[in-house]
Amino acid sequence: MNSETGKWIIGIGLAILVIGLLVYFLGDKLHWLGRLPGDIRVARENFSFYFPITTMILLSIIVSLILKLCQYLGR
Repeated sequence: MNSETGKWIIGIGLAILVIGLLVYFLGDKLHWLGRLPGDIRVARENFSFYFPITTMILLSIIVSLILKLCQYLGR
């Protein structure tokens, strides 16, 4: 491992910390997250299935934009 890898690990750790703090302090205001139109939810008597496809697509777009911004600013 080199110093560049260490920088990435620290950056990822800080990002996880920030996300954790946001979820902790803003958890009540994020109640819509995971309940977007398009999220699949099936509940039966002895079975339940939940697949948050719309939420995952939205989060993927947001993370991709953030990474592109970091890449652009790192030049």
